[in-house]
Order: sequence, then structure tokens, then C-alpha cells
Amino acid sequence: MNPRIPQLELDNQLCFALYNASRAMTRAYGPLLADLGLTYPQYLALLVLWESDGPITVGALGDRLHLDSGTLTPLLKRLAQLGFVQRDRDPADERRVLISATKAGEDLRGPAADIPAKAFACFGLEPEQAQALKDQLASLAESLQAA
Repeated sequence: MNPRIPQLELDNQLCFALYNASRAMTRAYGPLLADLGLTYPQYLALLVLWESDGPITVGALGDRLHLDSGTLTPLLKRLAQLGFVQRDRDPADERRVLISATKAGEDLRGPAADIPAKAFACFGLEPEQAQALKDQLASLAESLQAA
């Protein structure tokens, strides 16, 4: 029989706890976003577009979401098919594609405003607890990226 090594047990792994929490978070958002006709990654892309002052490049969107263009391109094509985003060549540099929310995409902003509060309620988190957890995770991500 193999000896038990506690530091190698799955339930003792921070990485697995984060992975499991991330998957559970994505699943929890699913029903909340279904009413808007969005998937979780589409919602994240729209969040970035809503906070931008105008069209942004696919590269900038990918940087903000930590996604490569191979993942982002099909997501943006689907959002365009749904009528929520517009993709245009940058007149200053034809190699770049600019992404912006359409009127229909902007119109989702109002109904989406209560999604975070609904999500916190699903998790049993008060807004202050959610903010503290978000701050801890952001600090962890920053440390990991710097390492």
C-alpha cells in the first residue's frame, strides 16, 4: 500500500479549490444569463465592451479577458450573429479588427445590472464578503502572474 502524503491529496490543493470554485461560479451564472441569451464568456466580453469608451481591438479584449484570439474569435462571431457586437476593420490599420457593442448589445446593460447581486445571493455572499474575496483572488492572480 502506498503511504499517505497529505500535501498530495486532492482536497488539500489550493489549485483544485480554485478550479472547482471557478467551474461552480460559471455554472451558477448560466441560468442568470440564459434570460439575456448569453453564455458566461459572452457576458464577460460584453462587460469589457460596456466599460470601454469606444471600439476596442480584438487583441485588447483578449488581453483584458486573458483569452487568445483562437478562443475569442468564435465567441465574437457568435455575439455578432446574435446582433450584440459589431466587428469592423480598423481604418488606421486594416490588419486589426475593432469590436463594439451594438444598440442591442448596449440594451442588455440595464437587464444585466442585477446579475452580480443575484449571483451573490445564489452563493449566500453579502456584497462586502464578495468584495473581500474578489480582492484576495485579484491579489493571488497578480502574485501568480509576477512569479
